[in-house]
Amino acid sequence: MSGPKVLLVDDEQDFVETLAERMEVRGYTVETAGDGNEAIAKAADGEFDAVFLDLAMPGLDGIETLKRLKAIDPELQVILLTGQATVRKGIEAMKLGALDLLEKPADIKQLMAKIEEATNNKAVLNEERVMEELDEIVRKRGW
Repeated sequence: MSGPKVLLVDDEQDFVETLAERMEVRGYTVETAGDGNEAIAKAADGEFDAVFLDLAMPGLDGIETLKRLKAIDPELQVILLTGQATVRKGIEAMKLGALDLLEKPADIKQLMAKIEEATNNKAVLNEERVMEELDEIVRKRGW
């Protein structure tokens, strides 16, 4: 069984490649995207346990990308990364459903802990959804 599937989204190619290598060595399956549009396309085509998303990117910024990712999959666990965090942006990201906002350069142990938290959150959300579906089936059939 492979580890969690992670999507890294950042316009800084060296940063993404280095972080992807460090995660893959730890057993994670990693895909990368260089901008928001590429991230949205990859999220539409696959399921991820966690997404690390740069807040400041040319074109679609992290906030707009977050909105679109959540429209595709409301249960998607997104952690924003930024070298220029502001309280306002952090609050906006959390209101939109981001799991957290971390400042760059983030410690690899901190990132691994966030992946574990995201994976656990996603498992709980999936279990709740399945239970709701089962309850609906039982209700409709009158069992």
